Amino acid sequence: MQTFTLIFLIALLVTTLTQVWLSIRHIRHIRAHQNQVPQEFASKISLADHQKAADYTCAKTSAGYPGILLHVLLLLAFTLGGGLNALSEFWDGWFSNSIIHGIALIFSTFFIMSMAEIPLSYYRTFVIEERFGFNKMTPLMFFSDLFKQTVIGLLLGAPLLFCVLWLMEQMGDHWWLFAWFAWIVFNLLVLAIYPTWIAPLFNKFTPLEDAALKSRIERLMSKCGFTASGLFVMDGSRRSNHGNAYFTGFGKTKRIVFFDTLLSRLDPAEIEAVLAHELGHFKLRHVIKRIAVSFVISLGFLWLLGYSMQQTWFYEGLGVTVSNVPSNAMALLLFFLVMPVFTFLLHPISSLYSRKHEFEADAYAAQNASANDLIHALVKLYQDNASTLTPDPLHSAFYDSHPPASIRVAHLQSQGQV
Repeated sequence: MQTFTLIFLIALLVTTLTQVWLSIRHIRHIRAHQNQVPQEFASKISLADHQKAADYTCAKTSAGYPGILLHVLLLLAFTLGGGLNALSEFWDGWFSNSIIHGIALIFSTFFIMSMAEIPLSYYRTFVIEERFGFNKMTPLMFFSDLFKQTVIGLLLGAPLLFCVLWLMEQMGDHWWLFAWFAWIVFNLLVLAIYPTWIAPLFNKFTPLEDAALKSRIERLMSKCGFTASGLFVMDGSRRSNHGNAYFTGFGKTKRIVFFDTLLSRLDPAEIEAVLAHELGHFKLRHVIKRIAVSFVISLGFLWLLGYSMQQTWFYEGLGVTVSNVPSNAMALLLFFLVMPVFTFLLHPISSLYSRKHEFEADAYAAQNASANDLIHALVKLYQDNASTLTPDPLHSAFYDSHPPASIRVAHLQSQGQV
């Protein structure tokens, strides 16, 4: 057995067992606390709602086990099982051009993986979400969204992939630097076109018509020195009862979007506090910082790919025969298939960084709106979205981009403005 094969299998085993162990911990912790609402929420959330959140979270977590197993089986089938070799040989009979062959290889691999995951996604939507009263989608809408996502993925992904594979062929040993610039341009382009070209393919966006609320929001924006191209309401209720609000785009394409479900549930003062939190992310440059960090990390990954693709052990250790090497597309595909296995244990760092930003945005909201209103809004959102108030701390540290409810509320209360 190749040394790298052994390293890969050990990393895959550690990652898989850690994922399962964290899920088991999470479920046990929630079940152990499901019969008593945490004291700080006892006057705001009923025991029935608390138990619904526990059941919902445990159901979603349990439904993740088949996904973990499927990912392992697919990864092993494509690598050590010879799947990528078979696909490469299949496309050899169709395309002689290395770039077109590579695009076909990569797209067909991810198409097979996506098709394999559809039953799990369908189950989550039409069984779990349906059982807890959140799903509003129909099967027709589900598959229509899937079709649109596939078409958009092809329209956006094919030119990017062609560009990267061409750079890998033409730019010598430093191709990864040119590919990095292409990746930056692509991401900025998608951010620019998403609000006006992509998002409307899935939802309807209408201007906010509530004059009083609009005036209140505009005063807050003026106070915070923020401008946007518009205030919009998204028909999120067509698909789900979950509520949210977000900013999208950048520069002149920035827009504020409210789910209609959120507007129907929160009071104007609470909506203002939620918006102040989102404004905090922009004013504190969290979005720019996250984009910059992702670009730096992507540069490191591309450099590592540039090194790995020159090593025979990288291919052979992952089940790719030497006859298929060198292949830029094969190297690219292998690298991004197996990299999550080696980086999973770094998740807590990413989650910690995100939670730091959430605390900062909460503090900004407390200074520019009302901490008390934000707390009330968060409690309503926890209740409406059936978010557990008692996550397992270690599971939360690995996965949660937002602080646990009790910690977040305590942090807001410490702002001294309640």
